[in-house]
Amino acid sequence: MSLDELRQLRLAKIAHLRERGVNPYPERFARTHTLAAARALPVGTLGVAIAGRLKLIKKMGKLTFAWLHDVEGAIQISLRINDLPDGAYALFGESCDEGDFIGVTGELYTTKTGELTLKVATWTFLGKAVLPMPEKWHGLADPETCYRQRYLDLVSSDETKRRFLLRSRVVAAIRRVLDRAGFLEVDTPVLCDKPSGALARPFLSHHNALDMPVVMRIAPETYLKRCVVGGFDRVYEFARCFRNEGIDASHLQDFTMLEFYASYWSYEDNMRFTEELIEEVATAVLGSTSFEREGHAISFARPYPRASFSELILRDSGIELAAFPTADALRAEIHRRNLPLDRAEIAKLGLGNLTDQLYKKVSRPKLVQPTFLTGHPIELSPLARRNDTNPTIADRFQLVVAGWEVVNAYSELVDPVDQRARLVDQAQARTGGDEEAMPLDEDYLLAMEHGMPPISGWGMGIDRFVALLAGVHNLKDVVLFPLLRPLRSEEPSAAEA
Repeated sequence: MSLDELRQLRLAKIAHLRERGVNPYPERFARTHTLAAARALPVGTLGVAIAGRLKLIKKMGKLTFAWLHDVEGAIQISLRINDLPDGAYALFGESCDEGDFIGVTGELYTTKTGELTLKVATWTFLGKAVLPMPEKWHGLADPETCYRQRYLDLVSSDETKRRFLLRSRVVAAIRRVLDRAGFLEVDTPVLCDKPSGALARPFLSHHNALDMPVVMRIAPETYLKRCVVGGFDRVYEFARCFRNEGIDASHLQDFTMLEFYASYWSYEDNMRFTEELIEEVATAVLGSTSFEREGHAISFARPYPRASFSELILRDSGIELAAFPTADALRAEIHRRNLPLDRAEIAKLGLGNLTDQLYKKVSRPKLVQPTFLTGHPIELSPLARRNDTNPTIADRFQLVVAGWEVVNAYSELVDPVDQRARLVDQAQARTGGDEEAMPLDEDYLLAMEHGMPPISGWGMGIDRFVALLAGVHNLKDVVLFPLLRPLRSEEPSAAEA
């Protein structure tokens, strides 16, 4: 039977229900327990009211078994003609299909095979499905279909449900650690007049009411620091961020970033706190500090080793960064050594971004165990504090795991004079063609000039961290609804709609 024929058959069942005075889409249902909670009740419990989606309906004459599913569990139900009101058993057989939502009440018992089951005394429609579930609940085979129709992926795949429950638990565990440490959760703007807080190409838009160009934020950093200027000593935000850059398994243009800022901390304080936070969160959601990835046993148990930015590049490429103080000099050396960087991509990069691209190509993929990367060149860190002993590097660290940058943090630059000079350099690089360089942000400089305490800031890519813990290699697997191209070219775009 074709999909359209199945749809028409179910629509006919809905019409039949309405003719009999049965509402297939009622307003509510008085549930006493979730399915997981019902499974924890003792056998013999009466008056249990549960609800969920039907699966695996097995009709055996005057007895029918089926399973109810919700996001956290499943339970078997049984319907016997003699246990139900007149006509209720026949109505179930005529009208119910796999995929429908129903509510049931009854008593818990154990079948001869030892399966906990609810003996149904009453049942009611809660939502009739017009279309059948995919491949009789065996799941979606095509990854792209999973991304496009995540609701079906969740319905048919227990692994997918576990992955997104894990994501929720990760966020909740992080919140507990931060709240306990005295941090305050805040919200900052998504629409901004300037891209700031990171080196990235922004998405551009237009604010009709104010008749002004706007960008979607690439990071919440400068607004969270404004909160510190205003007197909030410790703040954090789970911020949706947008960067109009390349897409691959470890990069999405629309992603979730957690940032926090702690007054009176240095980046060294922050490294210690990071170890504590990561270890506690991993233990809370996995029950262990260790997990497997690509044949490697990775451990989040503290402490984590540290590696210098310049030492890694020297080890992996043979380039001594101090010997090449300009972008042109470093670019020429990269070409001379025939290193695997795209010449067109690096042609217009400033020194900071060029150095970063070199590290990402030759060193980062080799970092498997959690490692603190330190000693970043100051040109790569326009918002970070300059090191007191070596002014050519920033007081900064990154946490790299399995070749992925998971955390980026530093002692913040709170000197407004130094900050202005660095933003001027960034603006010049931007004028020279580096689209990821930051523009001059006078409003942020104005806030800084009103005084800032010592601060250490911290950012984590939540999608990456969850992907690591979940054992998946594509960020789309831990994002419920990733953006994809429309399937049909005739569909109007968001701008045309």
